[in-house]
Amino acid sequence: MTTTWYDAPSHAAGAALAERLAQHGMPDVDIRSTGVRVRSTEDTQIAAEELGLIANPAGVQTLDVVIEAADPAAVQPFWHAVLGPDLLRRDPAFTVRRLAESRPLRNRIHVDVVRPSAAVDEARAVTGREPSGAYGVMLPDDEGNEVDLVPGDPLPGTTDWLALFAAMTFYPTSAPAQLASKVAALADAAGIPLMIDVRPEGVVIDSGKDQWEDGDGADPKFVALATQIEAAAKDLGLRADPAGLRFVQFGIDAVDVPAVRAFWVALLGYAEDDRPHLSDIYDPRRLNPVLFFQQLEEPRPQRNRIHFELAVPEDQAAQRVEAAVAAGGRLLDEKPYLVADPEGNEVVIGPERT
Repeated sequence: MTTTWYDAPSHAAGAALAERLAQHGMPDVDIRSTGVRVRSTEDTQIAAEELGLIANPAGVQTLDVVIEAADPAAVQPFWHAVLGPDLLRRDPAFTVRRLAESRPLRNRIHVDVVRPSAAVDEARAVTGREPSGAYGVMLPDDEGNEVDLVPGDPLPGTTDWLALFAAMTFYPTSAPAQLASKVAALADAAGIPLMIDVRPEGVVIDSGKDQWEDGDGADPKFVALATQIEAAAKDLGLRADPAGLRFVQFGIDAVDVPAVRAFWVALLGYAEDDRPHLSDIYDPRRLNPVLFFQQLEEPRPQRNRIHFELAVPEDQAAQRVEAAVAAGGRLLDEKPYLVADPEGNEVVIGPERT
């Protein structure tokens, strides 16, 4: 089976596909305001065609991260504690692999993870590390790979939501498509894009990074939608359980931020966040993690111990490489494709996993 993205005109159109598929056993379905992502089967294709949804290969990609370590067995428990389990299959995959040669300098790539406060406290206790860094949240593993582990808070004005850079909640339910349809209708009526991730275990509802904010606080329009969703869930007899949720993004330090940022925009097909003083780039379909860029005063010429792996349909890999090289990247290898951005941060480009 492969993953398919279907363009759709609304949340409700994606929810209608989820309802059809639920009749044959609920698969993982990611509903967005512009389309829906789902594992492709014959049932999926038939249902999508009947609903008038059109498959768009440009929407299929997965960005994961690899951490290289001289002693993977020593490093893995740290990352397990920091990340927690991704039981709902929403976040990038983290893989730890053996490092062939010493790379002692600090990485140019680092990880941000936002989790509920209780989960952050537990992770700090398990790792035995005191947070440090400019914001007092940075934790290093035994080999110097860094993560900013940030505690989240309840979303003001709501009872079921947490602010984890994105506003999120999760409702366990044995009828997830039913709740997803109600949430989709409310989001469409409010004109507010949501990430509605339907799982056999329940439904995750996610604003996307910072999309719930209005200046320095919660946007009253988003809070109103959130409380409507709470009421709809309550009418179905559901109770929220957001304790296992998390937000993950990646930061890249760069001497020439515009050049490095342009490379990743071209490679990933991302959009630039147009808010002043921010360097974020994001997947316009809100399916893959946010990247942001920080100014580096002096070059760090060594290879990172962290790199990305980009999975795309097999017939798109060469096209992505061409876009990356045209945007200032360097092709380092072809089996598989290995590309570096203008300052040496690497990404492996290969076929989508099946």
